[in-house]
Amino acid sequence: MDETALYEAYLRGEKGASQNTVSSYLRDVNQFTSWLRGEKIAVTKAKPADVERYTRHLVGAGKSPATVTRSVASLKSFYGFLQREGRVSSNCARFVTTDKVERKLPQILTGKEVELFLEQPQCVDAKGYRDKAMLELLYATGIRVTELIDLDVDDLNLSTGLLRCVSRGKERFIPIYPAAVVALSEYLKKIRPQLLEDPENKALFVNMSGERMSRQGFWKLIKHYQETAGIKKEITPQTLRHSFAAHLLENGADLKSIQEMLGHADISSTQIYTHLVGQKLKDVYAKAHPRA
Repeated sequence: MDETALYEAYLRGEKGASQNTVSSYLRDVNQFTSWLRGEKIAVTKAKPADVERYTRHLVGAGKSPATVTRSVASLKSFYGFLQREGRVSSNCARFVTTDKVERKLPQILTGKEVELFLEQPQCVDAKGYRDKAMLELLYATGIRVTELIDLDVDDLNLSTGLLRCVSRGKERFIPIYPAAVVALSEYLKKIRPQLLEDPENKALFVNMSGERMSRQGFWKLIKHYQETAGIKKEITPQTLRHSFAAHLLENGADLKSIQEMLGHADISSTQIYTHLVGQKLKDVYAKAHPRA
């Protein structure tokens, strides 16, 4: 088995990385190994100078600083793995640095924008009931889009108002607010049984053909309701996740609880929302304070 295949097996098995994470890492690694072949350099013979030349190659090809930084991070992970496996004597990417990328604060919706957005699905047909339930659950829990479409019926406990989410080998339970419970209950009782082609299908959310909802299908759904709501901000499933976290923080939730609900392994990933809320307060202050 070659180095890349071994690394993929490690990511999927030992690390339990999501499909999106695996794809991202492998894309960066494969692009580098392809460049190495063009330079007639074996993967296990790459030197720090080669990685530095590769970063200059990416910059010359017009890649953004964020892309270059991500690529180097992927190579550090890849060669760190090869070093632990004894395939290389050192991590050739370990000390390679790139231009510092300013971390952009995520965009969030206001409370009024969320209300407007969630009002868009009309519960007059099967699609409206299903879409209403999906959007309410996404904002109620802040789960990732891949987690949403991977949910099974058994992951939902409406009597206790809790969602069980298993992702990256870890299990977490997230409360669901009453309006979402109602939307989900109506969907499960009135709509889902009508849509199912296979009674054995455990998927919580299915498309109009009775099969598990796809990631692409849900993205189209989000875009459709952004347009019908007339909201100018770019809305993605991640926008609702960010809004969920920021709104909780604004209303007094502690950072540790938000970290647990989001499923962040490191609280530093959650701390970005404190900067976001802090910036919002500064904007309010600048507009409202008479001496600002």
